[in-house]
Amino acid sequence: MKNIILLLTIATLILLQPAMAQQSASGTSKALAGYYDIKDALVSGNAALAHSKATELVEILTTDSSLPEISRIALIKDAASLANTQDIKKQRAYFSDLSESIFKLAKGQKLSPQPIYKAYCPMVKASWLSKSSAIKNPYYGSAMLTCGSVVETIK
Repeated sequence: MKNIILLLTIATLILLQPAMAQQSASGTSKALAGYYDIKDALVSGNAALAHSKATELVEILTTDSSLPEISRIALIKDAASLANTQDIKKQRAYFSDLSESIFKLAKGQKLSPQPIYKAYCPMVKASWLSKSSAIKNPYYGSAMLTCGSVVETIK
């Protein structure tokens, strides 16, 4: 009887493991999606939207316990800096730090089932992450939209 209960418990845990992993991934996916939203706002030169999306990302990160604490603290700090200004030049400068923090996280933890592309802008000497290999530079927006190149792919 004890063996049957033990086998049922193990079977239940095995069946629940993908659901638990998916729950964890959904939190990281939200963080990555929030980062992408900020990037897209900066690409379009919309400081108000970047401010709003950075504020949302801070909220996501504050409640997401699936991320490693050290990564979460760095990301919250960087996103909060970006959220505390509506000056597009300052936002773009803070975005560089946010990009480095989320890149470190992406290297250590799977954030997305899709590839994540790390692009680099030689003019600013800064990187950003993208879900597409097409270059859309968040540091210059429409002024130099295609400046940069993909330097790494995280799968």
